[in-house]
Amino acid sequence: MKTLVRSLAGLATRAPAYVLVAVIALTVVFGAFSSQVEITDGNEGFAPDAPELLAQDRISELFGDESAVSVLQVIVAGPSGDVVTVDGLAAVETVTQVVAGSGLASLLSESPERPAVVSFLSPLQEALQQGAPLPASDAELKELYGQALEQAPPEFSGFATSLLSDDKDLDAAAAGKGLMLVFIDAPGFDETGDPDAVDPASDFEDFTDLEEQVAAEIRAAPLPDGYSAQPFSIELIFATGDEFQTEIQRLFGFAALIIVVILLFVFWLHPRGTSRLGALRRTGADVLLTMATIFMAITWMNGVGVLLGPSYLDLIDDFGPMNQIIPILLIGLGVDYAIHLTSRYREEVSEGASVNAGMERALRTVGIALVLATVTTAVGFLTNLVSPIPALKDFGLLAAVGIAASFVLMLTFVASVRILLDRRAERGDRLPRAAMGSTGDRLLPQVMERTSFLAERMPVATVIIALLLSGLGAYGVTQLETKFSFTDFVPRPNDLLPTFDTLVEEFGGGFGETTQVLVEGDVATAEAHNAFVEAIENAGTVDGVVSFGDQAARQGPLELLGTLLDENGARFSPPVADAARAAGVGPDLRVAPGADVGALYAAMAAAAPEDTAQVLHDSGDGFDAALVDITTQAGEGGAADLAAGLRDAFAPVTTVGPSAIATSDEIVNDVVITSLRESQVSSLAITVLAAMLLLVVNFWVESRRPLLGVITILPVVMVMLWSFGIMAAVGIPFGPVTATISALAIGIGVPYTIHITHRFQEDRLRFATTERAIRSTTKNTGGALAGSALTTMAGFGILVTASTVPFQQFGFVTAYTIGLAMAAAVLVLPSMLVLWDRWHKRRGEPTVDAHAVEQALDGHAPAREPVYDE
Repeated sequence: MKTLVRSLAGLATRAPAYVLVAVIALTVVFGAFSSQVEITDGNEGFAPDAPELLAQDRISELFGDESAVSVLQVIVAGPSGDVVTVDGLAAVETVTQVVAGSGLASLLSESPERPAVVSFLSPLQEALQQGAPLPASDAELKELYGQALEQAPPEFSGFATSLLSDDKDLDAAAAGKGLMLVFIDAPGFDETGDPDAVDPASDFEDFTDLEEQVAAEIRAAPLPDGYSAQPFSIELIFATGDEFQTEIQRLFGFAALIIVVILLFVFWLHPRGTSRLGALRRTGADVLLTMATIFMAITWMNGVGVLLGPSYLDLIDDFGPMNQIIPILLIGLGVDYAIHLTSRYREEVSEGASVNAGMERALRTVGIALVLATVTTAVGFLTNLVSPIPALKDFGLLAAVGIAASFVLMLTFVASVRILLDRRAERGDRLPRAAMGSTGDRLLPQVMERTSFLAERMPVATVIIALLLSGLGAYGVTQLETKFSFTDFVPRPNDLLPTFDTLVEEFGGGFGETTQVLVEGDVATAEAHNAFVEAIENAGTVDGVVSFGDQAARQGPLELLGTLLDENGARFSPPVADAARAAGVGPDLRVAPGADVGALYAAMAAAAPEDTAQVLHDSGDGFDAALVDITTQAGEGGAADLAAGLRDAFAPVTTVGPSAIATSDEIVNDVVITSLRESQVSSLAITVLAAMLLLVVNFWVESRRPLLGVITILPVVMVMLWSFGIMAAVGIPFGPVTATISALAIGIGVPYTIHITHRFQEDRLRFATTERAIRSTTKNTGGALAGSALTTMAGFGILVTASTVPFQQFGFVTAYTIGLAMAAAVLVLPSMLVLWDRWHKRRGEPTVDAHAVEQALDGHAPAREPVYDE
């Protein structure tokens, strides 16, 4: 460690111009590679080995995804709290006509099992089409509606009544709201994701624009007085993606601006012994140098990340959503590193050191703390390489690269530029030494110095209070809700969100959710077929599955078989009927033992090739997979229970050999959250233990005081508990965005505490008493920490003004987590260090091994007051 710092210090002080040229050249090279960065979306990186996620890929591979049925849901509401009325029927007919005359008309999806538009009054509409008289009053309509329900097949009437809001009264034929469903063939994409592979005629963006236009026409339709029609679909709610990206760029631009403004305050040089212009010029130069270095570190990280990516070394899968948090971490660390290095350099030069000597001294003192912080933090993140989640592996590796880049640039680029600038001033006797020495007299250092009274006067009480708060935080962790909702990422305000809330609260989540069950194996056996029939029957009883009577609402091989065997239906197939008789197919669609199911499925494929290909896969050697789409209403909150219920329902299938996996976007999201939570616990424990081990070894080598490593890491553990405890207290759930808070707590908290501990060792040699040492530490290093923390807190606190919930939560949690890290470093850790110091004194031994520390600092231990002599 000492050798590395000494080498970098020697390069920066002896050949700053060459160092500057080399750094700029590397930046250009890494910049060229960083232009190849592509930020990927999706959950693949979070749960790569999850069967539910793999099943989605497998479904696309086996059954294709050229198109999918999108459901436009329309909530009809009336002024009287009842939509089963004549006016309600008129509203339904008007919306139907608007859809039929819109640009979506050619994309309407109609099948023998259902029409393209289904409404809560569909039984009544069916009766009217068959010749029933048009009701002249609400009473007549309700009577006819009741008769239509009784005469309709149970599955049809059951589906229709499920389109009435939860306040429905079937005996009185009344409901406060009704739902209409418009089934549309939405365009799909080539599974490679290549935009050029998309059929221009079915371009998804054009489809979304068209759906928005139709939704606007539905809202503006001339309905009866007091009636409204509110459309909703997933495509509509995410149609403002470009606005979201624009807002994120705006927010991060504001964050950068705020950081610059606060850095101007932190770096402001009082014009003592120099002109105001000179003070302003130096302040501006330090701010610009800091920001330039941070952006260079991000460029280096992205460039190295591309080299480590699949196109080159294949050590990183991709730049997933979680990796977008790393630049924020690098900004926090970069500001911290720059403030500490600049403050120490100013301190040394103000006391008479030359530019070269002052920078060398700053690098060899602060540099030791920086390299320790860098190594500890980087190794902590590298422990994610043992995680089973690739997203966390990539995150850990890229974070370590970025942290190392920040360290190298701070000790080379910043030092070299500052030396080159100040040498000219030194030669011209224009170096503002007196002004540079005024840094410690400013507000933040003075405030931080006053906080030392806690460590001096009441260290035991301070530590006890911190431990009690940690206990509360640990309890809060157990109460922390795990949640992920796609609507959280919808910018506010959004007129569609109230409609979505109505679907959830009054229609059980609506009917836009479909869960697919993929069955793989030899499905063309009598045992597998009959087990499949039993599984479908079981699915009708699973919570979250939409059922008509005792039958689940679904589309699959059995439904297709039933359609082809319906002698009264338009799609009746005699060859399929012959194959069914040969297989002994009964009324419940079970086959006789030992039946040739392969021949039955082959007959289906010959009679309806396209429909069969969507539910049965023929490998060429036989049918090896089946797919069933089940209409569900579990939502995000019930996805885990739904998956478990369907797993149990399909147990008969898995018992006879094939596998059966239920999957949907909601189920995959739940798997992602569960995987992330479980992996975070193990990764966090490994990270903390690794950081503590490194600190223990370092302080044993550096000062023969290994216990300092444990003391240094404990406040960081407290910060994590406090942070998650506050999340639980204010109702912020654990999700993909907030899950990164532990990484921030470690990435920011460990360097903070290392700076305090390392400076305390120096000051304990410098001053004769513990109190003066801790006061000096909190004033100088604590002041720099405060400037660093406040800069990052204010910069990213601007995210609380975001229009999306996750970024609001992230901004809030990031701000207070960094604030807690600073508080732990300048309040709790000094108290622990004072208690540790007093413990050594009671044992009659020196607190610090002076010889070991001087050797660690390469023989540069200061002695401005009598060295430690207690």
